[in-house]
Amino acid sequence: MSVEYKKTVILPQTDFPMRAGLPKMEPTLLAQWKDEDLYGKIRGISADREMFVLHDGPPYANGHLHIGHALNKILKDVITRSQQMLGKNAVYVPGWDCHGLPIEWKIEEQYRAKGKNKDDVPIAEFRKECREFAQKWLDVQREEFKRLGVMGDWDNPYVTMDYKAEASIARELGKFLMNGSLYMGSKPVMWSVVEKTALAEAEVEYHDHTSKTIYVRFPVTATSIEALKDATIVIWTTTPWTIPGNRAISYGAEIEYAVIEVTETAEEAWATVGEKMAVCTDLLEDLCKNGRITGHKVVATFKGSELEGTLSAHPFRGQGYDFDVPLLAADYVTTDTGTGFVHTAPTHGPDDYQTGLKYGLEIPEMVDGDGAYYPTVPMFAGKRIYDENGKESDANEAVIAKLVEVGALLSRGRLKHSYPCSWRSKAPIIYRTTPQWFISMQDNDLREKALKAIDETRFVPEAGRNRLHSMIANRPDWCVSRQRAWGVPITVFIDKNTRQPLRDQGVLDRVYEAFCAEGADAWFTRDPQEFLGDKYDAANYEQVTDVLDVWFDSGSTHAFVLEERQDLKWPADLYLEGSDQHRGWFHSSLLESCGTRGRAPYEAVLTHGFVLDGEGRKMSKSLGNVIAPNDIINKLGADILRLWVVSSDYHDDLRISHEIIERHSDIYRRLRNTLRFLLGNLDGFDDAERVADNELPELERWVLHRLSHLDDMVRKTTADFDFHTMFIELHNFCALDMSAFYLDIRKDALYCDAPSSLRRRAARTVMDRVFDCLVRWLAPVLCFTADEAWRSRYGAESSVHTETFNTVSDGWKDEALAAKWAKIRKLRRVVTGALELERAEKRIGASLDAAPKVYATAEYVEALDGLNLAEIAITSDIELITGDAPDGAYTLDDVAGVGVVSALAEGEKCERCWQTLPEVGSHAAHKTVCNRCADAVDEMGIAAAE
Repeated sequence: MSVEYKKTVILPQTDFPMRAGLPKMEPTLLAQWKDEDLYGKIRGISADREMFVLHDGPPYANGHLHIGHALNKILKDVITRSQQMLGKNAVYVPGWDCHGLPIEWKIEEQYRAKGKNKDDVPIAEFRKECREFAQKWLDVQREEFKRLGVMGDWDNPYVTMDYKAEASIARELGKFLMNGSLYMGSKPVMWSVVEKTALAEAEVEYHDHTSKTIYVRFPVTATSIEALKDATIVIWTTTPWTIPGNRAISYGAEIEYAVIEVTETAEEAWATVGEKMAVCTDLLEDLCKNGRITGHKVVATFKGSELEGTLSAHPFRGQGYDFDVPLLAADYVTTDTGTGFVHTAPTHGPDDYQTGLKYGLEIPEMVDGDGAYYPTVPMFAGKRIYDENGKESDANEAVIAKLVEVGALLSRGRLKHSYPCSWRSKAPIIYRTTPQWFISMQDNDLREKALKAIDETRFVPEAGRNRLHSMIANRPDWCVSRQRAWGVPITVFIDKNTRQPLRDQGVLDRVYEAFCAEGADAWFTRDPQEFLGDKYDAANYEQVTDVLDVWFDSGSTHAFVLEERQDLKWPADLYLEGSDQHRGWFHSSLLESCGTRGRAPYEAVLTHGFVLDGEGRKMSKSLGNVIAPNDIINKLGADILRLWVVSSDYHDDLRISHEIIERHSDIYRRLRNTLRFLLGNLDGFDDAERVADNELPELERWVLHRLSHLDDMVRKTTADFDFHTMFIELHNFCALDMSAFYLDIRKDALYCDAPSSLRRRAARTVMDRVFDCLVRWLAPVLCFTADEAWRSRYGAESSVHTETFNTVSDGWKDEALAAKWAKIRKLRRVVTGALELERAEKRIGASLDAAPKVYATAEYVEALDGLNLAEIAITSDIELITGDAPDGAYTLDDVAGVGVVSALAEGEKCERCWQTLPEVGSHAAHKTVCNRCADAVDEMGIAAAE
């Protein structure tokens, strides 16, 4: 009986499957991690190492995760795991934001659906429902985050509604109270009529909105400019409802103005022939067009600075608005739109307010929390700007009608523009002056401390520094109060006589102790006298019922998480969130920490972009382009989603679509196949087979050189948080250096060489090192697949996540060898191209059918001295000739000096290795195989039957 030679080929053996089956495999591995307390085991192993803390920016406990959550948490996990692999103790404690309007709004919606009124429910009961709602979604999100492969202390997260957390937040506010930074003041704040509360910058987004526009005349009553004495000042505004709040007109000192006399008007114009009006000369044409003024003459021109001392009358003078309206210089006046004169209502805008303060103007309270004028507002009491649904109500039209009645309206129109809206209700907001609690940016040098802290912080990318710096440099005082029920209360008592807040550390300490025991509900359920103690009579004090802005909550997390947990440290090494958090969490954390501790709570800040669809559009249910992370995970697995995160340049906006994810599935398969090939060909490998470095063939030493450079790259990109670059390099190593080159060449030796051959043992020695490095490098990204591969080789009780990156020898670096093999690979590319052409023309079936002639310059021939080019090119034979290639030879434009003339190999095809060689048939015992295969078969103890 003859030998069945194909059974003697040493084929790969592994239980690491080709098909990943990630949707089924990953939950199994998650359960195993939990059963073996992998996170706890890692903490024990690394307890004495340098600590690395990425402080988790708390997501909001409200609804299922979206793709932005997945991006954020995966990136955090990749960073934490990679720092752990660098040999640090990378602790990750997840957290949640639980207070605030979105949750309160959901409970109110449930009330409205049942016909209930929130105000009829005891506040403690209402807060209990909010707490239960937040807890429900916290639990849902926790499982969804874990399913992404995010490893952390999920059993002990931080939660802003925990009693101790609420106590700590109140204690942090108390520090501002005690150092004098916290004060109550009336300022214009962004106000949502729908939600009936003040909003922070981070709670506002901009949408297209169509506003009513008006040009209004203000009669001049006193001026040093002769031409103005019988003229009107014309202002333009997109908020007619603010006219009752007007107390001044602002101008630009360097702007040129003109007084014109109307000589001709179109039909239905409100301007009259002979009247005079003042306007910026650059905007005169616009004024005439919009006012239907078809003819005019310029009476005089003057600089804005000449307007000093000029007074005008309110359009509603004689009807409750009997005060002077002064003209005041302001540096924010521009000539882009309008008239060059800015209607100034100090109660309805931040610039207007500052002008009011500067010049001592009246700053009246005009509008209540429902968006209606107070009863004290002449003519317009009770008129509403927006209704409870955020739709325009009757205030605008009432003001416009009255302006027409008194002859003050010159023109009206409409303008579609970007307008601030609440990001929850999407309804337009208003600026409204109302008593609020503020933290001063000036007291205790908070602004200066924050700007200094920014200078001392590392930003990735660096552009984040300037963005945060400009926000802090220009921001007003921090409004920290909200007129809601679900949150940490502003734990302040106000003296009824002095109207000053009570500053007493003993009172604050009693509040802290009560909150630790009962949570912030204690503020609403306990007798205030319990907090005030024996020193003060509760009858003499008002208890504040506003709650804190949730950004103060999250801005305080460093205090009760980083400082108070024994497994963490303060400050954090890194804060990481989307770029919108320059005005959100990065911002509030910086101010809170600088105000109480004098420095930032972080050493570095990293920002990522937003997720867009495949065409670069924002995700929107109405567009039908929303992709939920669970959909991807259930179909393809979390590792595919993790691969998408690191393969994208997350410093910019990222794109995702089903087509993009499918492409990443293909990339994943190439990476997985590389791991599988390594595992299969390392079956049975042990140290007895290992070849010393100095005995390795050149090709293996080139691989070690590549590993050494890759190790440098991995460590640098990990330190730089540049996982996009790391992924590209590792993918190219697997796809180009390994699969398409090294493993392609060594497949023959692995399958067909005798087990004892140096070439085969050297290949397995190097593959062992490649696997050991590669699976560790991939572990922070493909956390499931890397661990599956590791356990497949080293046993189910082991985990790659308890390991660190290998210490790779600098002795492996050999730049001269690398340069030599770069030449060889260029030449090989020409040979491979020629063979592909031969296959396409069906002149050969496989590269082993060929024995081409390769013409090359001396430098290429020198590089190949002592090497087997047929082995490198995967042909049965090859002839290397120094000199120019003949006409018709195959060449590549980018590889000068190399040409290939194809030819068929001579001899018979080896039944075992499939090489075509003249020697096949010459071996007495093995007639159908080559000499190499005959020796291998004999070594393996298999002889031909007689």
